[in-house]
Amino acid sequence: MKEIEIAVKMGREPGEAQVREAGVKALGCSPKAFGGWKIIRRSLDARTDILWRYRIQVWKSGEQEEKYELEEYKDVDAAEPVIIIGAGPAGMFAALKLLMRGFRPVILERGKDVHERKYDMAKLSVEGKVNPDSNYCFGEGGAGTFSDGKLFTRSSKRGDIREVLHQLVLFGADESILIDAHPHIGSDKLPVIVENIRKCITEHGGEYHFDSRVCDIEKLPDGSFSVQVEAVDGFSAPAVYNARKVILATGHSARDIYRMFSRKGWDIQAKGFALGVRAEHPQSLINKIQYHGKYQPFMPAAEYSFVTQIEGRGVFSFCMCPGGILVPSATEAGEQVLNGMSNSARNSKWANAGIVVSVEPEDVPEYAGYGPLALLEFQKDVERKMYEYTGSIKAPAQRMMDFCRRIPSSGLPQTSYHPGAVNAPLHELLPENVSLRLKYAFPYVGNKLMHGYYTNDALLLGVESRTSSPVRIPRDPETLEHVQIAGLYPCGEGAGYSGGIVSSALDGINCASKI
Repeated sequence: MKEIEIAVKMGREPGEAQVREAGVKALGCSPKAFGGWKIIRRSLDARTDILWRYRIQVWKSGEQEEKYELEEYKDVDAAEPVIIIGAGPAGMFAALKLLMRGFRPVILERGKDVHERKYDMAKLSVEGKVNPDSNYCFGEGGAGTFSDGKLFTRSSKRGDIREVLHQLVLFGADESILIDAHPHIGSDKLPVIVENIRKCITEHGGEYHFDSRVCDIEKLPDGSFSVQVEAVDGFSAPAVYNARKVILATGHSARDIYRMFSRKGWDIQAKGFALGVRAEHPQSLINKIQYHGKYQPFMPAAEYSFVTQIEGRGVFSFCMCPGGILVPSATEAGEQVLNGMSNSARNSKWANAGIVVSVEPEDVPEYAGYGPLALLEFQKDVERKMYEYTGSIKAPAQRMMDFCRRIPSSGLPQTSYHPGAVNAPLHELLPENVSLRLKYAFPYVGNKLMHGYYTNDALLLGVESRTSSPVRIPRDPETLEHVQIAGLYPCGEGAGYSGGIVSSALDGINCASKI
């Protein structure tokens, strides 16, 4: 069994005769001894001609095609419970793994189910009213459900990515995610997939409890846990859940959990994160740049990514959304936070990406008095400053070249951000250590990496601040349990161990496997 590569023009697929000829040559066999073939990877190559590059597995007659098989989900009605706090990717895939291994997942989610939470997000966009428990970050599916649905990760050492992708296909994702080099699902399709995962879990005996904000975790004398839930907006009643094991998968914005750990004296650590702006360009411009002027309407909306170093700190693109829109992602009143999302077609006329600067604890010595919550308080203060400038969830915004030249913009281009933008001196509102690095980053990208990217047709909007958690909950590298609390498994983005849908799902699988 061997792998071959075949390149074809956009809009075409490798033909049977073409694959057979290349396969026979690679295997060193006669045409009659050729057994079969399967596409295992597809990637877009726009370096010169615009091509699809296919990696194809070929084999001789008598050999068996390599197939991936998922473990079966077991019925767990009477099985031992494991409490999972949070129904994002880490929590959902931990629950699915527990089903496979014969444990009963009990999921506590502070937000609403994936359909009900849409009403709260609409209210946020239209009225500017934040529900602190149901928003773009909190609720069934977590922050990833209403983003681009990107499934690309470099975290192959964390586990078998195929387990995540095959389960997503099982629950409704297109099979193309199994072969695409940069797979994505889209925010229009993810809610149904998330709902199907829930149905699978509950049909096999697992439990979901929505509107259930965890307010306390207690380790009991017998080594088990008591997890206390408080009522949320009158939709739920206070309750207590008990189990020997708890997976903590609360996401990167659950600040109340970090404060609970701090209050209890449980070990947490300040962790570097990244902060900056959302850069929004016309998608047509990004298409022109990335396809070298050869873009055709049948081609996918072009993406981009970059990373560079400026004055000892990383500056990089984050969560790029081709053909996407900008959305408000605050989790508390009085904050201004932006994120990007796109539907499966990626067909809006804008492209947006977070352009962010790494921030470490030593960069903000004035917050040192907050101890492990230093960067969390820094993050929150920046978000408040943005909100206070506009007095609403309208985004402070500035044209890209004006930002770098440190001058006001005379009018703003149209934006996809529904609440609207306010002309603002972003170069002054951002922390200086972030603002100055971005000032040098944008011309560098435009001159060296993507000619045409540095333009006043691009709009910068503040603030992109939820790139990852500013706190890490330390765990034992072997058992994955909290370093002080046996049986408690910090997991996913909220604990500081992943970033994105797939890496979070893999971390959830790993924690469940340890249990």
